[in-house]
Amino acid sequence: MSSNVRFTDFKSDKQPTWCPGCGDFGTMNGIMKALANSGTDPDNTFMVAGIGCSGKIGTYMHSYAIHGVHGRSLPVAAGVKLANPDLTVVAAGGDGDGYSIGAGHFIHAVRRNVDMAYTVMDNRIYGLTKGQASPTSREDFETSTTPEGPQQPPVNPLALSLAAGGTFIAQSFATDHKRHAEIVQEAIEHDGFGFVNVFSPCVTFNDVDTYDYFRDNLVDLADTDHDPTDYDAAKEKILDSSKEYEGIIYKDESSVSYEEKFGVDQDMSDIPSGAPDDAMDLVREFY
Repeated sequence: MSSNVRFTDFKSDKQPTWCPGCGDFGTMNGIMKALANSGTDPDNTFMVAGIGCSGKIGTYMHSYAIHGVHGRSLPVAAGVKLANPDLTVVAAGGDGDGYSIGAGHFIHAVRRNVDMAYTVMDNRIYGLTKGQASPTSREDFETSTTPEGPQQPPVNPLALSLAAGGTFIAQSFATDHKRHAEIVQEAIEHDGFGFVNVFSPCVTFNDVDTYDYFRDNLVDLADTDHDPTDYDAAKEKILDSSKEYEGIIYKDESSVSYEEKFGVDQDMSDIPSGAPDDAMDLVREFY
């Protein structure tokens, strides 16, 4: 860890091709600030992304990175972290990538509690494929493929995480720069799986869940008496469909990461072929 890391150290020389005004700019900037503020340097950082607009994030950041396949960022990120526990690993995805095809991996990543962060850029629409309803779209959200709306309730990713045994569950807003960076930093520094659902508006295809909508409707839990260590209070907030919350909703301060629980502390990149059976057994057990 370095104490002299700057936000700009995480910027690559590639120019983002996101639409002007896309929430993903703010999401990415907050992740870079969170990494710098936590003292992590680019040489010790690994970004893993899936498919969708969010999948480009590793290209625009200066760090190790993998742009994987649709919905599979979490098993790849977990494998990276277990292969080299000294790395700071951040997985990034979108609501389609993470809560549709990747939903099964999401639940199991939560319950395994590998020490990494997962940031989901939730714009409540499929942006890259030109505006179809996503798992988090409103039931009456009209698109070209769902002219009368999806006609089914949206997925509640926070509830999925809590039910699967999540130890850090939070929500942030891409344009609330300082607060967003603070929340992601806490997810990175959490001992276990740090999950942050980020409201990241799509300015091209979603004219309902806009910047103005979130500015007018978000309730920052830091301005309330909410105790994130109180499981029942967290459940109440997560199941409250009448409000949109920003902040740390639940944090288990007694969390023990997968690596600590099973004694995974060896850099497997240094293990030669013909490695001891016990090291390889851990890998086989995980997968």
